[in-house]
Amino acid sequence: MMPLAGHRVATLGAMADRPLARFLASLGAEIGGPVEGASFVIDDLGLEALAGAVIPESAVHVSVTPFGSGGPRSQWRGGELVASAMGGALRVTGEPGLPPVKEALDACIFHADMVAGTGAMAAHYSRGTSGIGQHVDVSIQQVAFSRNVNGVLVWQFDRRKLGRVGGALAYGRATVRAIWRLADGWCFHSLMTGRLGAPANQGLSDWIDAVGMDNPTKGTDWLAYNRSTLPAETRALWEAAIAAFFATRTKAEIASEGHRRGINACVVNEPADVLADPHLAARGFFATVDGLPERFAAIREGTASALPAARTGDRSGPLSGVRVLDFAWALVGSITTKTLGDLGAEVIKVETRTRPDLSRMDVQVSASQAGNLDDKPWFAHLNSSKRSLSLDMKATGSREVLDPLIDWADVVVENFSPGTMKKLGLDYPQLAARNPGVIMISGSVFGQTGPMAQEWGVDGTGGALSGRTYLTGWPDRDPVIPGAVPYGDVIVPYVMAACTAAALQRRRETGRGCHVDAAMYEICVQQMRDALAAAKRGERPQRTGNADANVLFQDVFPAAGDDRWVAISLFSDGDRDRLEAITGPDIAAWTVARKDHAIMAELQAAGIACGVLQDAQDLLEHDPQLVARGALVTLDHAVLGPFGHIATPIRFSRDLLAPFRPPGMGEHAHWVAKHRSGLSDNRIAELEAQGVFK
Repeated sequence: MMPLAGHRVATLGAMADRPLARFLASLGAEIGGPVEGASFVIDDLGLEALAGAVIPESAVHVSVTPFGSGGPRSQWRGGELVASAMGGALRVTGEPGLPPVKEALDACIFHADMVAGTGAMAAHYSRGTSGIGQHVDVSIQQVAFSRNVNGVLVWQFDRRKLGRVGGALAYGRATVRAIWRLADGWCFHSLMTGRLGAPANQGLSDWIDAVGMDNPTKGTDWLAYNRSTLPAETRALWEAAIAAFFATRTKAEIASEGHRRGINACVVNEPADVLADPHLAARGFFATVDGLPERFAAIREGTASALPAARTGDRSGPLSGVRVLDFAWALVGSITTKTLGDLGAEVIKVETRTRPDLSRMDVQVSASQAGNLDDKPWFAHLNSSKRSLSLDMKATGSREVLDPLIDWADVVVENFSPGTMKKLGLDYPQLAARNPGVIMISGSVFGQTGPMAQEWGVDGTGGALSGRTYLTGWPDRDPVIPGAVPYGDVIVPYVMAACTAAALQRRRETGRGCHVDAAMYEICVQQMRDALAAAKRGERPQRTGNADANVLFQDVFPAAGDDRWVAISLFSDGDRDRLEAITGPDIAAWTVARKDHAIMAELQAAGIACGVLQDAQDLLEHDPQLVARGALVTLDHAVLGPFGHIATPIRFSRDLLAPFRPPGMGEHAHWVAKHRSGLSDNRIAELEAQGVFK
């Protein structure tokens, strides 16, 4: 299915070579040609630079720039390194005691382009309602900031700041090691909390026992294990033993025996390994003319049905009137449906107290307690603009509530392990049998098909397998986690949301629903496309620290104060001459004697791309551009009170976004059963007594 077949995209600036253009092409759009007559116009220049340009009123016009159009810093110069610095990702990437180091390739730009894809498709759907296009504005800095959910919430509630933790993951209260040296390389592995991680954690413990090595994790009740509350001294003992064990294993053993045992570990791939991956080959991912990936998500078109009735909702936003049934959980699914809800769709989140969302359980701040499902700011940040239906789908009577919602929904979103929805009687063929025009959106690590489809993973799995982890860090040291903030977990949702909006407009035109299969692994590989191209040429890409082959010079330099830094990028000889005229030959000696914000202001005034490596306090309290863009929106919370929630980082010129507060567990169960499922008050009371709304 090609939902943009027949549409043309005009590119301005350097956008023809950007991921956004590739993404729109993957949906069937033609790239190139004049602005006149184009369905979409995309640029990397911004509205101010395009003042006077004539954009057709019917076109969806998308700008993706370092700081966005409008606001006090919209004219500032930037690039990947500066946007990462100003967005908060760069400061927390790297090893303690060493300078921060950028993620592999164009991580922040790629993320922003996927966000822009969602904006473009949402505006495309809105145009289908109004007949009028609009401007969609995306700031790379704001998009990078939106990844910092953990850092934002621990500052908001505990006034703590996350720092660089090298090959580990920082979860507010806990820091969990995740990159381990093998006998011939590295692997990614982390001990996960509760039901999600218990079998994999036990598998690793059993393997350590099987080879006769010291195992302080032996006998652990993994269902009761909580990564946030494990004593630090206990974690240190465990991680020392796990490190000793992994040092005796090879990459081949992790991929074979480790896979057989079901441990949550995967090899840190090089780009050449990615090109040879049998799972990607089985899914036809590289079956293209040049052997490089084109697909961002696989879309299987459904059978023809009646054209959907025109409908508008009572909320503002480009997706007003769209109905979403949300089976999603954790980050990927939650951010997908948060985005759809923030853009105006009506979202009903189906969840259960028997197996709650991980973000309702993980205690990261002092305001939250274990066992309370409604006091987690992490859940709140990820779940604005939704109603909550608590439902035990194994209980007799639950389908009386659920089946009418399937008929009601335009879209069904899920990110369970492939096969789970089929076991529940809710896979695409069964949904389409009831509702032929339904659009089903599935997100997973490996996709719905292929030899690894049934395997589970986490954000770091996509980073490790795609080559992102291998290429992040210093040339002479171990790789580090590519961003102490999530990456695949926050990018896949925008591919899913964009495909949702594109499919909705296509259904308006054809009556056909579809099933979208979005795989984190494949989307992360898309971000590594340049490294894959180099590997195909016979090169062996390696870690390069903060250098970028496409930038004349860039690096991170110390500023006055503890762990304060600035990022500087030079794109031309003129940039270099202007910088040397200010700093002299020794840039670091000049910067270390000055405050970071003062350095940034002086160099930006001279036309040099420079940014502070901002921490959470900088981002929330000292950044006028983020304030101007509404990067945080204050929403109420039933337990925690009002606080700033991460806003969906897209601005529309016509459609106003009006997100609302996240729900308590099951807060709207009876309302949904009555007003959306059509049940009587008496029947709702009977189902309540039977434990259906658990």
